[in-house]
Amino acid sequence: MTHKLTTVFFGTHEFAVTILDALNRASFVTVAHVITQPDRPVGRKRILQPSPVKVYAQHHELSILQPDTLKKFTFIEKEIDLAIVAQYGNIIPESLLYFPKHNTLNVHTSLLPKYRGASPIQHSIMDGNTTTGTTIMCMDKGLDTGPILAQKAVAIDPDDTYATLSNTLADVSAELLLHTIPPYVAGTLAPVPQDSTKATLCKQLTRENGMVNWLNTAEQIYNQYRGLTPWPGIWTTWNDARIKLITVKPDQSTLSLAPGTVHIKDGILYIACKEGSIIVTSIQPEGKPVMPAHAFLQGNQNIDNTQFL
Repeated sequence: MTHKLTTVFFGTHEFAVTILDALNRASFVTVAHVITQPDRPVGRKRILQPSPVKVYAQHHELSILQPDTLKKFTFIEKEIDLAIVAQYGNIIPESLLYFPKHNTLNVHTSLLPKYRGASPIQHSIMDGNTTTGTTIMCMDKGLDTGPILAQKAVAIDPDDTYATLSNTLADVSAELLLHTIPPYVAGTLAPVPQDSTKATLCKQLTRENGMVNWLNTAEQIYNQYRGLTPWPGIWTTWNDARIKLITVKPDQSTLSLAPGTVHIKDGILYIACKEGSIIVTSIQPEGKPVMPAHAFLQGNQNIDNTQFL
């Protein structure tokens, strides 16, 4: 490249930090501005916390913009070469997408057109897939519907959680993005339209997605746990109180008990499923701190043969 690309970065979450760091270190990119979501109140005291991307940008003395909305937002510069989006978290108006000379690229953590939407990593794990991937795409006004520039598949480890797989995908995505930008800007890499007939959509997650259905198999529940760790986590109810299952693992031995029934053996907490069982190793009763399962059992010795709902 004959000159550095003046770039604007849209991102908010931890995954986006890895992408921003790669751009900031790239010899052919100048990050003119970092656009991230406003600070959000966190915890019981509702203390305002900056996004991970803002923390990175502050440390590296990058220009930071935090608009409440992008509806009336305009770029200060008259000339921007390229915009990059990675887990920003808000809809970007079409007028902004096409303002840069080379428009706007998005880093999406699935092999599009599968898993368009807000939670592709989580749903790939929850669906029991063994492979996922990342896509560099040109953004348009649709939801992850733009043409594809590059993709790379990534294996999902049987014990991957959202947190571990997100880290892996961030590294792969950052490398793929840096390899994609130069030929795209040079006009030697042509975008390929998506086959929308093969598209699937995944919605934004809520805490209710963490409710365990004990009529599922142990494998399905373990996949749910992996996909929703660390947030929102999985939970069940006992004695009309919510209990978070902090760490679990599947056990292939099927208990001759109704799904959801608790079985204690050698101090280990088992929960019967449709097929197999779940072993709980740490737990958080409603209103209490996280504790080892054996500590929970000591305080609830009447739990054996009762049922989680």
